[in-house]
Amino acid sequence: MSNTNTYNPSIAELDSILLGQKIHFNHYGNSKMPFACLSAKGISQTFIKIDGENIGETFDVFDVSGGYGSACLGASHPVPKQALIRAVENVGYVTDEIASKERSQLLVNLLGPNGLWNQYFPESRYRVSGRNSGSEGMELALRLILESRFDTRNLKYKPGLEERNTILAFEGAWHGWTSGLVPLLNRRHYRIGLPNTSTSEPYGVKIDHIPFGDSKVLEEYFQEKKDQLLAVIVEPIQGDAGIIIPPEGYLRHLSGLCQSNETLLVADEVLTFAKTGKYFAMNDKEGHIPTDITVIGKSLGMGVLSTSMVISRKDLTIRSSGGVSTSDLRPITCAVINDGIQFVEEAKLLSNAIELGEYIKQLSAELVLKFPDVYQEARGIGVMHGIELTEKSTAKLAELRNCIIRNGVYVEFMAGAGRRSHGKRYIYPTMRIAPALISTKQEIQTVFERLSTASKEFEGVII
Repeated sequence: MSNTNTYNPSIAELDSILLGQKIHFNHYGNSKMPFACLSAKGISQTFIKIDGENIGETFDVFDVSGGYGSACLGASHPVPKQALIRAVENVGYVTDEIASKERSQLLVNLLGPNGLWNQYFPESRYRVSGRNSGSEGMELALRLILESRFDTRNLKYKPGLEERNTILAFEGAWHGWTSGLVPLLNRRHYRIGLPNTSTSEPYGVKIDHIPFGDSKVLEEYFQEKKDQLLAVIVEPIQGDAGIIIPPEGYLRHLSGLCQSNETLLVADEVLTFAKTGKYFAMNDKEGHIPTDITVIGKSLGMGVLSTSMVISRKDLTIRSSGGVSTSDLRPITCAVINDGIQFVEEAKLLSNAIELGEYIKQLSAELVLKFPDVYQEARGIGVMHGIELTEKSTAKLAELRNCIIRNGVYVEFMAGAGRRSHGKRYIYPTMRIAPALISTKQEIQTVFERLSTASKEFEGVII
């Protein structure tokens, strides 16, 4: 157990926390966790037990979930705090209909002639739109894909694109919760009973899925479907599938196939953004890998705002007013992103992610070797790692997670890719280790010491 003390909350205070928890919609399909967060700083959080034994007991927890991978600067960081204060006091709230000094400064800093990302996305070829979340960003990417087939003025197919009615996604991929994105998932649990895709209707589209990371299967698919293929949507590292990193050269090969076949390539970098030691995971030993649309999010909001950016080729358009959004890069959002990225650069946090990543990789491998009944494989890069469970421990996943939290580490578990075609092995649920960029080596060491203690305790339950 991590450091504990008794908070002695009043009955009214505990009742209020529990009532609020009951009012909050439970999306997880099981009992809510018997803990509440009282405060946080950096990756350290103070939890209180609100149910079961020792109600009112508080204990410190190191969070390596990063708020679903979004809090790259941890909690209570002064940079986004000061950005929010500055923005509320000065920058206003104009929509994208009116130019904003803060928005323009951000976009020029990123994509302008001397911009941080100009070598990947020069302003002469790309433009940017903002959305509230990664899911909304992916919805806009999907809209750009579908409308690429059309003359947006006459709302008719462009000549020669009538048969381009197929989008390729990958088994185990995750692109968002919205009804428009669910068809991109090959998971029956999330798709059944919701609107589906069909080419039997006018302007319909269908989704195909193949295993991720297999160049032979990819080539065979392109050979068979190239005349129908409109777009490919890919996570450069699969997140919810269990942190699956493709073989070297796979993503560049995919990009080349798309270019030669005039097929749009969409990179879903909502999760991977700024976690691999680079801003973009569409990268290999040769450098940046070209895409037509790239969606970034999560860490982009520095842990204080939910936001995303869609970076797309200038020639990809949407019918007039069809892409308007209430929150398309509002000035307050731009202030947080601008100041946050400037701090990431000044503090060399991407380099820190590479160093932390090597240490996490070492400690993860040691954990797997030490507890082979609990874990079977570790995978990852930078501050984006996964430790896959065994079949035996998967059966008691909820118990394992509660045990880990009680011992002072807050983690989340990804579903894993599950069943895959073409003889690929089953991927079990995977513990995600995605600490903030500001985490220290000492904090990571403490995290794994606590994970080891929790795993030892849990091991006695399953053996």
